[in-house]
Amino acid sequence: MTCEEVYETGLLYHHYANTAYPLTPGSFMQYRLKEQKEIKEFVTNEWRDVEELSLYIHIPFCKTRCKFCEYVVLENTDEEIENEYVELLLKEMNMYSELLRGKRIVGYDLGGGTPTKLSVENLKRITYAVNELFSIEDGVTFSIETTPLIAANEPEKIKAVYDMGYRRISMGVQTVSEKLLSELGRDGSKSLYERAVENIRKAGFKNFNIDLMYGFLHQSERDFDNTLHYAVGLGPEYITLYRNRYKGTKIESEAGGVSIYKAMYQYRIAYRVLTENGYKANVGKNTFSKVDGDYGTSDYLTTRVIDGTPYVGMGLGAQSFGMNYLAYNLGAAEKRMERYRKAINEGILPFQDIYRLPQDESIAKMVSVAFYFAFIDMEAFKKRFGIDFKDRFKDELEFVLENELMEIRGTRIYLTERGSDYINGVIPLFYSDRSKEELKTAFLNQKRSEKSDEELFLSAYNIEDYDRPSVTTDIVAFSIQSEQEDTYRHNPKNNLSVLLIKRGEHPFMNKWALPGGFLKADESIEECALREIAEETNVTPQALMLFEQFSEPDRDPRGRIISNAFLSIISEDGLKLMGGDDAIDARWFEISFDKKEEDCYLLQLKGQDEIISAKLKETVSRFGKKEFEIIENDGLAFDHAKIIATALTVLRKNVMDFDFIFDFLPEKFTLTAVQKVQETITNVSQLPANFRRKIADYVQETDEFITGAGHRPAKLFVRR
Repeated sequence: MTCEEVYETGLLYHHYANTAYPLTPGSFMQYRLKEQKEIKEFVTNEWRDVEELSLYIHIPFCKTRCKFCEYVVLENTDEEIENEYVELLLKEMNMYSELLRGKRIVGYDLGGGTPTKLSVENLKRITYAVNELFSIEDGVTFSIETTPLIAANEPEKIKAVYDMGYRRISMGVQTVSEKLLSELGRDGSKSLYERAVENIRKAGFKNFNIDLMYGFLHQSERDFDNTLHYAVGLGPEYITLYRNRYKGTKIESEAGGVSIYKAMYQYRIAYRVLTENGYKANVGKNTFSKVDGDYGTSDYLTTRVIDGTPYVGMGLGAQSFGMNYLAYNLGAAEKRMERYRKAINEGILPFQDIYRLPQDESIAKMVSVAFYFAFIDMEAFKKRFGIDFKDRFKDELEFVLENELMEIRGTRIYLTERGSDYINGVIPLFYSDRSKEELKTAFLNQKRSEKSDEELFLSAYNIEDYDRPSVTTDIVAFSIQSEQEDTYRHNPKNNLSVLLIKRGEHPFMNKWALPGGFLKADESIEECALREIAEETNVTPQALMLFEQFSEPDRDPRGRIISNAFLSIISEDGLKLMGGDDAIDARWFEISFDKKEEDCYLLQLKGQDEIISAKLKETVSRFGKKEFEIIENDGLAFDHAKIIATALTVLRKNVMDFDFIFDFLPEKFTLTAVQKVQETITNVSQLPANFRRKIADYVQETDEFITGAGHRPAKLFVRR
């Protein structure tokens, strides 16, 4: 697969192409070790030469399993089960203490689930064992997780945790929308959050993180903005954003209704709100910190993300990542304790699956996780794998740098703002070749129909949430492109092309459309048109002409939306097309628009590797105006086939109007440029002599250029 194909596939399957690697539970089965003797020998050898690592202890208990949760969680457990689990966990820790004797522990997390659901006595037993069995490096900050309910109602437990030596605490707020919390099966209220924060501060914690989530089907921008401002008001040192992944959750069926644009737009909102309130992060990073020089994450996660430090996970379903292996403990699949219990009581390391990884899979695992911080440390990469990052990913680097998705700063390569928007296309570029192919094929059978996804989106869409009136602009930008003939005896053939974008948002997600978007409250429709085409294509036209309004009641499935259509002619010289905002791609399409039978036209738009077509009928409205009706449409969004056909009619009608052409041209332009536009649009090889004389008479000709000095643009145009 080419870099472009991998990038586009990642954007298409954006719910799956993220920092989690591998893609599916079955991805690594070809590398799986099966015999217990072989596993024991392999793991022993793996840790023999490792000098430092991190520990993660998993506590799989929660009051209830939230609908967005993808982790190993046991619900509504009693103290008896929790006591038994801690006994099993301590036995597993003792097994690992033999393998890891003398190794430096540079990070430690007690996570879940909800670790603080355990009794104070059980928490003490685990913490004591960590300190006694493993060589914790001086300065390592112990980190633990809690919930608002426990922090608010059990202050003595939060104080006990602090007294045990935990200095970083993370609390999942997720959202302050009580309606959304109810839908997600989670407890929460503002009074609860405030009591929780008060108790955390009273306990002595000065490294306090709040987790927030975004990317839910029924989460509006207003809900998310309110949550962000409320979280800021609670005053934590850190705020961490988690985009809902859907895979493996109770609400996975809703994934198709959430577009990549919704997720990127909500992250933009968060980045703006948090940075304005003193929280710092490079763009694309998940955790924002108010503490200078502090990434905001636990030592376990920081070393894992930046340095690729190996780690051992202990507990039900926990994950481990060695230098050359990846493993999941028993319980990861079935989310039950029976097999974990049996293995521990038999004195066997409780692996459900353990994979001996080839180097390219270990590389993909490390680099995928690195995007949690939105940068890759190339020195750390070389230290771990012994190869140069720039050599290993020569083509991928060229692609991300050329397309302004990433930029090199010193020994690190960072996501740009554009790269942050399209992170789900960037991450798969660094997958193994096997995973790139898997991404392309593994989810084909799982993918819901486009119609079902759109219906899901529309079920959660409320037009009242947006500024009124609902007015948009659409821009039909034409260009004259030269196609070189096979022989030098012929002049290049000129073709008329139109600029289209691929939509990253429902409705018509992943379909081609005209650039355009919603009018903001503080701008004119002309300003809106110029802003939208620049944001979505990286093109700023010399001039725009408003040529028609499109206001049919059913033209947009979201509701009553009126579009103002603009026309422009753009010189392709020096332009660099680049999809942006809610457009995941931007390309020129060569136009063919021919009358096939009485009053019927065929519109064909030929791209680099695809053809879009529509059949239209010319009609007369009840107001006596000629217009087009779409009879058939294959691949073009909304009523944009009708808008393009109308624009072509206007263009052909006005092409011999000198004012019309000159308004689109820059201040200096060649005589050939005028003829090129007029000849192409009128489909003739050469303009008649009398037209060429009129051009010469109309302007002042110099050696090489015709200047537009003193030329007054037509009133129908807006110039930038």
